[in-house]
Amino acid sequence: MNDSPLHSTKREMQARAAHRGVWIGVLAAGLILGLAGPFGTDTVMRLVPRIGYWTVVAIVGFFGGSAVATFAGRQLRRLALPRWLGTGLAGALAGLVLFALLVGLNTAVFGPGFLDRETVTRLAINVVAISVIVSAAFVAIEHHMAARAPQTATAAAPARILARLPYDKRGRLLALSVADHYVEVVTDKGSSLVLLRLADAMAETGDVPGLQVHRSHWIALEAVASVRRDGARAIATLTDGRDIPVSRTYLAAIKEAGLLPA
Repeated sequence: MNDSPLHSTKREMQARAAHRGVWIGVLAAGLILGLAGPFGTDTVMRLVPRIGYWTVVAIVGFFGGSAVATFAGRQLRRLALPRWLGTGLAGALAGLVLFALLVGLNTAVFGPGFLDRETVTRLAINVVAISVIVSAAFVAIEHHMAARAPQTATAAAPARILARLPYDKRGRLLALSVADHYVEVVTDKGSSLVLLRLADAMAETGDVPGLQVHRSHWIALEAVASVRRDGARAIATLTDGRDIPVSRTYLAAIKEAGLLPA
């Protein structure tokens, strides 16, 4: 769970690229823009080439922009900036990258004559502004979904590690904690020690959404009752009342999960 910004961004973009709904939305946007012909493209391009042009713009804009904004947002969170300031900066950076890509695309399609100062300035302002707005919308949606995760996570399949516990302790997985050479497996029916490394125990949590929050602790998201700051660290209180320390190394993961304000 302690992925680097690059790895987590790559994984997120792969998930988006594999989602049929994303492609339907992007291609629909390209078709609508192609039919509408904004920014004067209806006067310089015929219908079919125009639809193709705007479809390419929609694909590049969505995947390129969201990748840059996601990566930049994760990097900026490490600076402990206010959430919306970081979102605005990430969106602006994504807009600048998209602007450079669009200048190259438009130059290839329309020729060097496209590069007059007024056109380029107007394009830069529009692209950056739209990128900031879209980034803010994505963050708001993701924050809302993260906040709802504990309620929807109950449908997850049972963790494989539960099979290692006595039958009367096999319940809803709450946490894993290192205890000497053992791992204490905590469920809503009690706890039991298992001779296992924490890394191996986490690999057996299966589909249960959770986070490693300390070198010695893993918690299930649905088990978190509250999280509070404690200096440079944080404390996660679980639904069974126990407090789990969140080390500084894992604060970013807690924030990304929406459990602690950025």
